[in-house]
Amino acid sequence: MPRSTPCGGSTDREYTASPPASRPPTSGSTSTSRSSAPRPSGPRPATSRTRPPAQASRTVAGLAEASRADRNRTARQREIQRNRLIAGGGVLAVVVLLAWGCSTIGGGGDDGGSTAATKGGTNTTQQSKAEVEQATSKGLAPKNETDQWVDPKSSGQPWSTSLVGQLTFRGNPTRSYYGLGPVPKDPKVLWRYPESGGMCSSSPVGNTPHSWCGSGWTGQPSVWEQDGKTKIAVGTYDQAIHFIDAADGKDWLEPFDMGDIIKGSVTRDPEGFPLLYSGSRADFHILGLDRPEAAADLWSMSADNVSPVNGWNDDWDSSPLVIDDYLFDGGENGQWYIFKLNRKKGADGQVTVDPQLVFNAPSWDEQLTADLAGSGSRVKDTGVENSLAISGNTVYFANSGGLVQGWDISKLKEDPKSVKRVFRFWTGDDTDASVVIDDEGMLYVASERERGSTMDRSDEVGQLMKLDPSKPDDPLVWSIKDPPEPAPRADCEESACYGIWGTPAISNGVVYAGTNHGRVFGADMETGKILWEKKLPGPTWQSPVVVDDTLIMGDCSGVLHAYDVSDPKKDPPELWTVDLEGCIESTPTVFKGKIYVGARGGAFYAIGDA
Repeated sequence: MPRSTPCGGSTDREYTASPPASRPPTSGSTSTSRSSAPRPSGPRPATSRTRPPAQASRTVAGLAEASRADRNRTARQREIQRNRLIAGGGVLAVVVLLAWGCSTIGGGGDDGGSTAATKGGTNTTQQSKAEVEQATSKGLAPKNETDQWVDPKSSGQPWSTSLVGQLTFRGNPTRSYYGLGPVPKDPKVLWRYPESGGMCSSSPVGNTPHSWCGSGWTGQPSVWEQDGKTKIAVGTYDQAIHFIDAADGKDWLEPFDMGDIIKGSVTRDPEGFPLLYSGSRADFHILGLDRPEAAADLWSMSADNVSPVNGWNDDWDSSPLVIDDYLFDGGENGQWYIFKLNRKKGADGQVTVDPQLVFNAPSWDEQLTADLAGSGSRVKDTGVENSLAISGNTVYFANSGGLVQGWDISKLKEDPKSVKRVFRFWTGDDTDASVVIDDEGMLYVASERERGSTMDRSDEVGQLMKLDPSKPDDPLVWSIKDPPEPAPRADCEESACYGIWGTPAISNGVVYAGTNHGRVFGADMETGKILWEKKLPGPTWQSPVVVDDTLIMGDCSGVLHAYDVSDPKKDPPELWTVDLEGCIESTPTVFKGKIYVGARGGAFYAIGDA
């Protein structure tokens, strides 16, 4: 098959997939079978949950080696460093979000029990600018008064009309809201979780046991207000979701065992139901948070409940989205999913779910398989590791084969079979960063540079791209290459894996990105011109966060940096630094004067003014 082009053919752009004939397990059932090739056969090795000194996994060299090893999950030696950080960028807390057309659910959003309104534009009254600003300044979203799933103008704004908080990776469906200020001025570590030692466990890499500590990949905590308290939920490498009281760093629920390490960001239900959604390296779970003492495992599914799968692995790194009782998510098995949740309160007043899989489709196609033909066993490396983004009536995501896609969901509720692919673009290399969407519907896509067989394409289109999906035949608006000068044309170990692993941030006309080599830069959103750049101890797997004119960026030496970007096109001066234990790979959450973030030394932190 001929090499992929930025446009793809019209037939390809109309690619459709049928809903499944049956749904995965419901009502708390868990499938434990595994078909994924990277997993060792037989029972999973016994988990070791120790709390070693926080120096574990601290060195950059050790981290890099561990990350490469994680990619070695087939018989062949792979070339990627796998545990990268995705972080977010931000926006001012006073900008406007129009959430999803759902009804506001009273009581701070935690009583649940009412379903969101159906899309259809029934509320056509335009809200005043003052009403919008009043809602967003409080960390709430105004109602979506369009007939679309997500108003494109909501980019950069809060998600929920009823629940104040950072509820999913990058805060909203366009992956462009990064927390509610203020940002601390002279921060110190306020508490450490756990108080001593680290959150660590053993999880196999291929057939070899491997130690994991702290939090990584996206790893952004969900933070929200409930009953007058600030509550935190975060998944970590000790294989548990931890529920932490922001006031003192103590558990408000017992940790929930997910059966394997958690790399992705958990999602708190934005529509008033006390539910949490998260996957791990094992299964995907929906947890009820309204039970005393411990979260309830209401439903789960395994990656091999659908077919076809790409045979790569069964991880769940994506942070789900929930809109109008529908859940959108992607898996490293190469499938992406839409579920009808059927949330409600039971006779006992507790929340229940009965998910139905209404649509799923492979993230790869024959053209991509042909384009990756020179990648050896990595032909099947086409999993969805990033978090799906939605703007208007289109779901956007990329996969590890570099295929960026947009799927039309405008008629999903009437006919799930109507979901079809309407946009296709090939970056040429592993694209695990989430797609970020601005208020004009433009896509910002970051890609790695580590597949030796496809470097012609990755060198052609660059590693940071702005795409215009309204022009599917020629969507590339601009691109930035990393490294800027010609680099070695070899596989990962020899070229040191150039490119961008974290999700870029957009704020105030600037795109912020950090590279695998510690290059951090700001680029003009309109032109792609690099306005300034800095060098931090690499790799900078953590993605940038921008809140209240402050850029927050962690590095792999364990330092969290803050820069003044009030003049967004000027080289930003450093405001402060905070030293943590281990590589800061996961995404921080800014919330009302505090920063919450984990690190690979094994601990999770609250940072703020003393």
